[in-house]
Amino acid sequence: MPGALNEQSAVRVLVSGGVRCTYAVDGAMGLTPAGFFPEVPESYWTEHPEALDGAGRVAMSAGGLLVERDGRALLIDAGLGVVSRGMGVGGASIGFADSGALPETLAALGIAPAELEALAFTHLHVDHTGWAFDGGQPVFPAARYLVAAEEWAPHESGETLPGAPSREAVLGPLAARRTEIADGEEVFPGVRALVTPGHSPGHTSYVIEAGPLRVIAFGDVFHFPGQIAHPEWPSRPDVDAAGVLAARRRLAAELARPDTVGFACHFGDQVFGRVVPGPDGLPSWQAVAAEAVLPAPRILPD
Repeated sequence: MPGALNEQSAVRVLVSGGVRCTYAVDGAMGLTPAGFFPEVPESYWTEHPEALDGAGRVAMSAGGLLVERDGRALLIDAGLGVVSRGMGVGGASIGFADSGALPETLAALGIAPAELEALAFTHLHVDHTGWAFDGGQPVFPAARYLVAAEEWAPHESGETLPGAPSREAVLGPLAARRTEIADGEEVFPGVRALVTPGHSPGHTSYVIEAGPLRVIAFGDVFHFPGQIAHPEWPSRPDVDAAGVLAARRRLAAELARPDTVGFACHFGDQVFGRVVPGPDGLPSWQAVAAEAVLPAPRILPD
């Protein structure tokens, strides 16, 4: 059975066509609705109490999607890293986080860091790059570090973007380590990059062919299910409002196609799901059952 939207995600696995997709959870985030979603009407949260935890926060997890096929492994995103503190964007407080469990989660799943062939970033924000490097050295020493050329370009020119990790800890080491990828490129057997800019300059989703299913890891195109029905509702770190709208409409259409499952890293404990027509005719998120092989490694107190 799917978990609850207002809880941090368990380590859940979806298996199809010999492909194993597992949410390797790093930790928990609890974001304030007004801080992270300043343009979402307050009435939405009142009408959807299931979207908030006991402390009135939007429950999110951070981690990476582990894709295993024929004895080979890819990780999409690298979590938040060792963090237990309040979070902010652009000087605004947005909530609290407690993370740092990704290495232990991967070990429990039987994956050693040296076994990963590739680490593919959806985008270069702190909650997606946390375990890329440790002291300037790659955490996954044999992996190619894959990032869309459009995502890397502003960092190459020295720009400072909302939500980006530090140059010393991540961006500097990544400059020498990165492999730039393009829209439509196959980055791993059966995994294709789909560049969906807006939240960040080169935000990238990944389409995973898994036998009869397509699984689409869409990163931060959507942060909570309400944005599927209301693509005009931004998230605070979005850098391009028009781009976000285009990306959301494109992804919603892709996710509504037959035999397609989305992977939503921040949708509480409902990270695998489909986009279906809701009772009001608007598209909505329908969680898909995925086995919980480990409990959530971090739980925020109410």
